[in-house]
Amino acid sequence: MQVLRTPDERFTGLPGFPFAPHYAEIPSGDGGAPLRMHYLDEGPGDGPVVLLLHGEPSWCYLYRSMIPPLIERGFRCVAPDLIGFGRSDKPAAQQDYSYAAHVGWLRRLLVDELRLTGATLFAQDWGGLLGLRVLAEEPDRFARVVLANSGLPTGDHPPSEAFLAWQRFSRDKPGFQIGRVIGNGTASGLPDDVIAAYDAPFPDDSYTAGARIFPSLVPTSPDDPASDDNRRAWEVLERWEKPFLTAFSDGDPITSGWEAPFHTLVPGARDRQHPTIKGAGHFLQEDAGSELARIIIELVARTP
Repeated sequence: MQVLRTPDERFTGLPGFPFAPHYAEIPSGDGGAPLRMHYLDEGPGDGPVVLLLHGEPSWCYLYRSMIPPLIERGFRCVAPDLIGFGRSDKPAAQQDYSYAAHVGWLRRLLVDELRLTGATLFAQDWGGLLGLRVLAEEPDRFARVVLANSGLPTGDHPPSEAFLAWQRFSRDKPGFQIGRVIGNGTASGLPDDVIAAYDAPFPDDSYTAGARIFPSLVPTSPDDPASDDNRRAWEVLERWEKPFLTAFSDGDPITSGWEAPFHTLVPGARDRQHPTIKGAGHFLQEDAGSELARIIIELVARTP
């Protein structure tokens, strides 16, 4: 496995991002050298944990507006960069990535290295596809869930044409402009310096293998390699009685309607008022970060 590491100077002076980097070495899974995985760890070390998981093709920079109000209320915020993203190492070939590999890498960080317990999971996009799988393997480590514009597909239902178009675009588009993709996925748009910050982990296209292949790893047929594992994760969720809240935006064509199965199938989601984030796009952390932080704070206060 050839592994690329983004130079540290690419992350100097990013707007609104004063957070210190933390790193863990985790097994690559191919018997080679370990991979370096980056994460933020902000707030009091003994505070209740909020785990903030990003998705495709963003990185933990996505949470820069949510972290300050959370730590002001005494929370410890842990926000990893998935392998292939942010300051984490980036295997250079698309075939180095699989759904199972991502689950394994994330589990190693959260369980074996950080040993998180009592965590509130906030997950968006692939953060949910991975975070819910780790939760299904380690349910006792999590106290509650807030799921935003995400899901846990098994491939048993056909994907939307919008999602299939996104798969083709991300895999085949020459010169994958990640910052522009994220900006186009917001309702409010992003200034140029923020777009540049989202581009910072990717000095050139050779660094984007993980971002390009991620959408193609989503199960879209019943016999996908990840389908059975996701079905087993659903079996855990269908017994999950701890608090489970969805906070989807009203302006995301890709995940529209994905929240409905959680409302009916997850016991902890029934009989709750699930907020809709109005005027927000797919990357709703950019459009409504303060509102999302407030939703987390209020959920924890209601469900100690």
